[in-house]
Amino acid sequence: MESWKLKLKGTWNEVKGKAKQQYADLTDNDLLYEEGKEDELLGRLQKKTGQTKEQVIQWIEDL
Repeated sequence: MESWKLKLKGTWNEVKGKAKQQYADLTDNDLLYEEGKEDELLGRLQKKTGQTKEQVIQWIEDL
């Protein structure tokens, strides 16, 4: 499994908190994580942050 997906599964509440700090306009609905729907989450984050899929993945890995 890719490292960013493992990070989502293992520390999602921490990642979600950091995401809200960095991007204040992210809502709980934007940050809704469901196992198996990681691509949907990436799409919502891309839309809100204006970043590419690769940039969002790197951002998650760096948190």
